[in-house]
Amino acid sequence: MKIAVVGTGYVGLVSGTCFAEWGHEVICVDKNAEKIAGLLKGRLPIYEPDLDEMVARNQAAGRLAFTCDLAAAVANAQVVFIAVGTPSRPGQGDADLSFVYMAAREMAPFLAEGAVVAVKSTVPVSTGDAVEKIIAHARPYGSFSVASNPEFLREGAAIGDFLKPDRVVVGVEDGRARAVMAALYQEALGETPLVFTDRRTSELIKYAANAFLATKITFINELADLCEKVDCNVGELALGIGLDRRIGTSFLNAGPGYGGSCFPKDTLALLRTAQDYGVVLRIVEETIVANEARKRKMALKVIEAVGGDVEGLTIAVLGLTFKPDTDDMREAPSVPLIETLQRYGAVVRAYDPVGLQNAARLLEDVTLLDDPYECARNSDAVVVLTEWDSIRRIDLGRLRRLVRTPVLVDLRNALEPGAASAAGFHVSVVGQRSEHAEWANPTTDEPDFEKTASGLPRMVRGK
Repeated sequence: MKIAVVGTGYVGLVSGTCFAEWGHEVICVDKNAEKIAGLLKGRLPIYEPDLDEMVARNQAAGRLAFTCDLAAAVANAQVVFIAVGTPSRPGQGDADLSFVYMAAREMAPFLAEGAVVAVKSTVPVSTGDAVEKIIAHARPYGSFSVASNPEFLREGAAIGDFLKPDRVVVGVEDGRARAVMAALYQEALGETPLVFTDRRTSELIKYAANAFLATKITFINELADLCEKVDCNVGELALGIGLDRRIGTSFLNAGPGYGGSCFPKDTLALLRTAQDYGVVLRIVEETIVANEARKRKMALKVIEAVGGDVEGLTIAVLGLTFKPDTDDMREAPSVPLIETLQRYGAVVRAYDPVGLQNAARLLEDVTLLDDPYECARNSDAVVVLTEWDSIRRIDLGRLRRLVRTPVLVDLRNALEPGAASAAGFHVSVVGQRSEHAEWANPTTDEPDFEKTASGLPRMVRGK
């Protein structure tokens, strides 16, 4: 089947490449000439494990092409996917659909007879209706269909999610579109559930799924706070409830809050949609508020771990991207955490294996390093913020020898606390009783403390 994908961002590039991997003839189009030129030379605009190899393989096989020529891209396509960005409007929270509408308007005159335009971008309810009207107005002749086909791709695992999904959701309003979309997916997916529904329900499914997962993350984070107060273990708690098949174990890892390109934007857009229709989504609203507070609260956890004051101290942050296996810094918890530490007077150094370029655009007065050990050298606390494999496998003994003060704050529970303690660290984790609750006391013999200007105890560096 001949496919055109409009937009070569995360969703468009992964989707187009995976369709080509299934044997379809795919052309991806983007207005950004620099991005297209890079793709033609094998330079990808995003980091996703194994994607570069898959792009190169399908380019070489003649199944995947890139262009800036929208007319040529859609002229012979049986299915045209709209996969452009839908960012939140600054200060408003609702989805900015200008790129979706622009794509629909500009492709309309060139669509093949009977083409299906499938919106893969994450969009609010009724967006497909608007796209249909835009195309019909710009192209008052010939037949076409508009479908909704939301993506459910996790950054860092997107290829597997696309090629072997839990389900595929398609919203259609006519039988021809249903037949085309079924033919597109069924041969490749076999027994994978192909959920057909009306277009508006399909659009809402995407937002509902992300809001539910965001709520699940926020729920376990709040339980983690309770675990710390009552001396319980949130990891064991998560296992105990997660083995209930009605709940499930995924998205029950306590941490510094959710981030990325989907959950923050989509929960806010869902809330705005509900408000437009006079519906109160109290759980979603509280999830958003709690998650934003969570990110900054983790900075206070770091401050508590060093004795209550970070003024003049050097904090080493290991991991900057919102999750491992991506270079995405959108809504990453690292940004508000670092900014909060800086406001309290800390000097911050940071390491990330692939996200430094994007981080440099968001962070000021932070020393960015591509080696975790150099990042930690002479630091007063090491903070684990993204569970990259390079951080999970870090040599704790070597790390201990490099730091000035042996404080390790693991906000992802990525390291074994016992091993870190054995290496000589005072360890603070999420959802468990942390050592600093016992040792952060100025009357103890080891480590030594000094009084700060605020009267709070602080560990003496070098001990």
